[in-house]
Amino acid sequence: MERVYKTMKVTGAGCIAAGVVILVTGLVVGIISIVNGALLLKRKSEIEF
Repeated sequence: MERVYKTMKVTGAGCIAAGVVILVTGLVVGIISIVNGALLLKRKSEIEF
């Protein structure tokens, strides 16, 4: 039984760590997208097709 609890502990810690990494990555990508969109809107008069 002790091996099961150790495995559950390691797996739980790994899932929490993966969740934090995914959360931070998503937040950073979202902020970058908002900033890039704002810059495009700000400079739309300079863009010619």
